[in-house]
Amino acid sequence: MPMALVALAAFAFSLQAQIVDTALFREDDTRFTVLDQAESEPERRALRALLEEPDLRAKDSVAEEFLSAFPASPLLAAVHDIAAKAAIDLGELDRGIAHAEASLRILPENPLLLVALADARAARQQFDQAVATAQDALRQLDRFDKPSNFSAPAWAALEPKLRGSCHLILGRAALTRSFRETGSAQARQVVNAIERLTRSRSLDPDNPQAAYLLGIAHGLALQRAKSQSNLADAYRLGGPLRARAQQELEKSYRARPADTRGSFEDFLDRIPSAQIQAEPAERDEPSGPAPSYAGSDSCRDCHTAIFDSWKQTGMARMFREFEPANILGNFESRSEFRTEDGVTVGRVGTLGDRPYMEFRDDQGQWQRHWVDYTIGSKWQQAYATSLPDGRIQVFPVQYNLLQRRWLNFWRVIDPPGTERSRLGEFHRMGRATNYQLNCASCHTSQLSTSKSRQPTDFVHRESGVNCEMCHGPSADHVAAARAGQPLSPGANGTPLRFASLEAEEHVALCGRCHMQSNLFDLGPRGEVNFTGLPGAFFPPYKGRPINEFSQKAFHRDGRFRETTFIGESFVRSACFRIGGAHCGSCHDPHPANPEANPTSLKFLDEPDRMCLQCHRGYAAKGAGHTKHAPESPGSRCASCHMPRIMHALMFEASTHRIDDIPDADATIRFGQDKSPNACLLCHQDRDPSWAQRHLASWPGGDD
Repeated sequence: MPMALVALAAFAFSLQAQIVDTALFREDDTRFTVLDQAESEPERRALRALLEEPDLRAKDSVAEEFLSAFPASPLLAAVHDIAAKAAIDLGELDRGIAHAEASLRILPENPLLLVALADARAARQQFDQAVATAQDALRQLDRFDKPSNFSAPAWAALEPKLRGSCHLILGRAALTRSFRETGSAQARQVVNAIERLTRSRSLDPDNPQAAYLLGIAHGLALQRAKSQSNLADAYRLGGPLRARAQQELEKSYRARPADTRGSFEDFLDRIPSAQIQAEPAERDEPSGPAPSYAGSDSCRDCHTAIFDSWKQTGMARMFREFEPANILGNFESRSEFRTEDGVTVGRVGTLGDRPYMEFRDDQGQWQRHWVDYTIGSKWQQAYATSLPDGRIQVFPVQYNLLQRRWLNFWRVIDPPGTERSRLGEFHRMGRATNYQLNCASCHTSQLSTSKSRQPTDFVHRESGVNCEMCHGPSADHVAAARAGQPLSPGANGTPLRFASLEAEEHVALCGRCHMQSNLFDLGPRGEVNFTGLPGAFFPPYKGRPINEFSQKAFHRDGRFRETTFIGESFVRSACFRIGGAHCGSCHDPHPANPEANPTSLKFLDEPDRMCLQCHRGYAAKGAGHTKHAPESPGSRCASCHMPRIMHALMFEASTHRIDDIPDADATIRFGQDKSPNACLLCHQDRDPSWAQRHLASWPGGDD
């Protein structure tokens, strides 16, 4: 079965859509489908017909009809995906490549499609693009967990083949390039080809193309025995390259002395199969005693200024036990909350200095719940109550500090009808509003639980995000410092220094809480947001596939709409992928004045400096580059490259895709509300056609 067709079959049932603003565990179920998010019944019927069509040629035709009938559909990435794989498997590679590119412009994180596209580009001899696409596919396979429609065994069987296909493409490209080189340059390409093709064979030993190409590569390296073994494997595996493998083997056969040749069949029988080692299993977990945590207060004596700053940040105040001074919501307002049909089911109030919320039960009686915890402190504050059995439940109504009003925030960000957004359901104290299950992994430090993950099994060392969540377990460091015996660099228990991190590790560390797609797995002792192991103190998270989230998380053009995906938005940027930028390039997690700098910017009063520290050449260009007056908002780097299009806590935050360029064509197709254009955020009296004309005359390059 062709690789693209395998991926196509997989997509047909990949219809789950996960809500956002909640912790995700690998075993969690999702509750919505892409079909439910179609904008109209005709669109829903058309998509269902496309998914259910078994014939490849007919499926290709139905996909084209869908794209023509619904050019602004929220499902364009999915339909282009289907059309691409159908066209590729029909042998119409150029059309398949065009559809794949259209899908990936909206949803770049699609390893199944990336593999199919890389293979199509390689078949069209587009080796530079094929290599880049295959490398991207491998990155996405590393980043994301299996699609939810696959069983664990099915994915375990398919994923090595996908990776093997990527390495095959990389090896094939290197081998092709070797024929264009001479001397040492040719030798390097041959070595690269052998490495990649060997990796491909170890992942997918039954692929005859990898065996054939590896045989050719070993031949160029004058490794005759290995060449013959791989060519013989290609011959025995069969397929389109069997005849070519036979031709190469016959050259070796004829090169033998005539009186020792025997028959060609005897010659083949004497060639052993290639000895290809299987891919190594995952590395064993580090052994040794678990590192000890000292707690944030132990950092105060030596790092006083940083500690005092951290205490004022939103991270330190993510989750706090009730104190009157911590309450920011207006409970004195006696505000009431109603269901969508106007029935009053909730209200706030105070008794003395103690705030509470009340919700009606099934009999219509008011049930009072005290505010025992506060969640958040900068732009919005949520509240939680503690039940007698130890469960902590988050009230469905939050107080927005910018708008000075109460709101059902989950109704704002969820698809219609989620359990947690229905105010009349809160009295049931279900899992959807439970703090331990849904919030604690990012709002408390060193969280652990039992394998059963019952709410009352969760325990944490410290409320909020403490020093050791970012810098690692430090008890040994504290003890040594107090004894006047500082630890040597790199020793177990030495706090992590962010300056020593590569961009990928830096972003992964921050991404534990700033990447919505992360899936939490329990460590050997039930650790949730740390490992408890020597060496690496935070786990290498896999993510839930991006296409499995609710469409409310995205703008129609594919850009992320919700700030819970701010990490995923950043890793799409060229600044990260090519330039090696990371979170610390622009943010200081414990700035000098956190109250005046709630977004923790490194250069609060010089916002362009965050870009110019890398793009130094633009400092002198000024209005020549921005086409705006130097001191105007339009002349700020972020106005065009980081427009405020991400929904935060009832305000718009800057996208962290960074290299975003205003795309008037997408805005014309989808509308400004669904594909916000940076130009029109300021020029609100203009329309997308004006932006299109204006941008078309904009000089490109470094101007």
